[in-house]
Amino acid sequence: MWTLTVLLLLVPSSGEAATLEKPILSLHPPWTTIFKGERVTLRCDGYHPLLLELRPISTLWYLGHLLLPSHKKTIEVQAPGVYRCQTRGAPVSDPIHLSVSNDWLILQVPYAAVFEGESLVMRCRGWYDKVVYKLHYYRDGQAVRYFHSSSNYTVPQARTSDSGRYQCSGTMRIPVESAPMFSAKVAVTVQELFPAPVLRVMGHVEARGATPGGVVVRCVTRLHPHKRDTPLQFAFYKYSRVARRFDWGAEYTVPDPEVEELESYWCEAATATRSVRKRSPWLQLPGRGSAPDLGFTTAPAPQPAALAPSNKPLSFRKPPAVSRSVPYVTSNPNTTSSGLLFRVGGAPTVGPPACAPLSPLEQSAEGLKPGVDLLLQEMQLLKSLLSRVVLELKEPHALPALAGTPETSTSQIAVSRGTPETTPGES
Repeated sequence: MWTLTVLLLLVPSSGEAATLEKPILSLHPPWTTIFKGERVTLRCDGYHPLLLELRPISTLWYLGHLLLPSHKKTIEVQAPGVYRCQTRGAPVSDPIHLSVSNDWLILQVPYAAVFEGESLVMRCRGWYDKVVYKLHYYRDGQAVRYFHSSSNYTVPQARTSDSGRYQCSGTMRIPVESAPMFSAKVAVTVQELFPAPVLRVMGHVEARGATPGGVVVRCVTRLHPHKRDTPLQFAFYKYSRVARRFDWGAEYTVPDPEVEELESYWCEAATATRSVRKRSPWLQLPGRGSAPDLGFTTAPAPQPAALAPSNKPLSFRKPPAVSRSVPYVTSNPNTTSSGLLFRVGGAPTVGPPACAPLSPLEQSAEGLKPGVDLLLQEMQLLKSLLSRVVLELKEPHALPALAGTPETSTSQIAVSRGTPETTPGES
């Protein structure tokens, strides 16, 4: 029974293990690429429980899926691969990728993630620290910096736009100056510290004594999990005017007299040093920008086409479209050209389904239609007379064959009322 009690004291509770965080794995010197034969130091910082054991094991080291024999807090390595560490009861740390190169020139970048606003440092290093001359740094194939001799490339306040594939080139004197040599390309990613904030309405507060009432708005954003301890400050603006300068509070109360102008507000989040600052969009109130209620709208009345002056072409207004389900309605002499009147949202009181009223131009076209038909008939008769005259001129002897055929008199030609008769002599 006594042995069982001691065993329970040596094993940490499940609740304690659940609250432990990942240990932090660091690299010294802080470069992910080294030359063949060099050694670097790995350090694992995390929770180390003080337990009485015959063989205390505080740290576990992994190279890939292989468990290394060392249990110390720091180890020296020179083999390439992915390294991780783990302390008792805690999750496995984030990995570190170590590369070993046998090239004349290597580009060394930080092993840890670089966040917005932090300094980004890269080093172009010659074989065993030989001086590199005519040094160029490239990002995504474009030259970004030139140095006469060996020098680090530094971005004081990195941005996400500084991410890319970097490379360096230069010459070395071995023993005379060599041709330009290029390093391998290395991917560099600048992490986002926090996304652009969003201004949200939290609620309304009533006035109490000397404290004025208003609407509470909050500038909402979220820090990266690895940087959740970074303090942020917030400022609020109405149009381009500062409503409240940078402060640690993420909330602001819009006074009651200005509540009607809530959509003119926006906010800004920034680090204490202002190395990273981002603004929000304008405040979006719920329900704004939705489609209007069409239950109370009416269609505008169709406008007649305008008749242009005689020296200008006619301009037409497109008539409103008629539903295909409405049957075609012929003109009715008892129906006026002004069309039928309907109530909005109701059925017609009298008559057939509604059609769009005819414009003045369409009415004039309807009046000219009978005259056009009569003119076509007259042209057909005139064509037959001309054919007979041509036949008489070409073949005068052919006329007796047609003697039995009565000639077409001009009285048989349909003539429109009010127009003079057409005689053969006049044609």
